[in-house]
Amino acid sequence: MSVRNALLGLLAQRPRHGYELHAAFTAMMGGAQSRDVRPAQVYTTLARLEEGGLVCPASVEQSGGPEKRVYAITPQGRAALAEWLASGVVPELQRDEFFIKLVLCQATGEGDPYRLIQSQRAVLYQALHDATRRRNDMDPRTELAQLLLLDKVIMHLEADLRWLDIVEGRLDEIRRQPLPEPQPRPRGRPRKNG
Repeated sequence: MSVRNALLGLLAQRPRHGYELHAAFTAMMGGAQSRDVRPAQVYTTLARLEEGGLVCPASVEQSGGPEKRVYAITPQGRAALAEWLASGVVPELQRDEFFIKLVLCQATGEGDPYRLIQSQRAVLYQALHDATRRRNDMDPRTELAQLLLLDKVIMHLEADLRWLDIVEGRLDEIRRQPLPEPQPRPRGRPRKNG
């Protein structure tokens, strides 16, 4: 998820300062356990948004503590937000650390791939248990958005568990296949055409 665009969306609701944006983002995502964004990331992103002309300082608040810069979204920021909201999202399914571990385990002979799968399965079952418990504790009359997000999380975890079953059943077949190797590149300078 793009923190940049989430902040633009929250500023489209109303002008806010960094601390308010952090709190609103955390609440929107269902609490700190769902998506941890550090306050420093909010302030760094705000600085980049301001530099890009997508937000601007609207005012400065001071209520007994340090000054707080309140930011507002600019017309250019609204256009960027509208473009982002209208576009689809390609999931990053091929950036999977477990898959890299499994392939390296097979390639190097280091570690036991069956044990690796068992460890991953235990992690996924624990995450599934935690997500299901959190989902069951929610009130659909007041927390429907977070409930739907947890439904998605649960479905992804269930799919990952099914995928592990498939991988485990095909490990011997995978071992018999050569690992992908990079294509050899010609040495030397490229030839000039002409």
